[in-house]
Amino acid sequence: MMKMFDAAFGLHEKALSLRAQRMEVISRNIANADTPGFKARDVEFKNVLKNLDQGDGIRTTHAKHIGSAAARGEGEMVYTIPFNTAVDGNTVEISVEHARYGKAAAEYQATLRFLENDISGVRKALRGE
Repeated sequence: MMKMFDAAFGLHEKALSLRAQRMEVISRNIANADTPGFKARDVEFKNVLKNLDQGDGIRTTHAKHIGSAAARGEGEMVYTIPFNTAVDGNTVEISVEHARYGKAAAEYQATLRFLENDISGVRKALRGE
């Protein structure tokens, strides 16, 4: 039964989780815009999603081994390269982060709609429509 849902929802479920993680990271950057020495970060969404789609990534051989972030469905964290570095070492550029957050929020909503459509399709199939 679970494999049926995995097949029905595809990557949208994992993508939604990754997009939410990215929004959290960007929010953290915005919250620390005035923190001296804070280094802005982002999530490598496209690379992780591509690896999930292809089934690549590090596989563990024991339940207690720690897999890669991609294998756990998490994005790889990277430091962003600022256009202008602040004197205090902070690399957050608030206008860039606001633009990233707006785009990330729109992408999250689009992925959520895809997932909602998938769920609607499964409901219709279960009702025999």
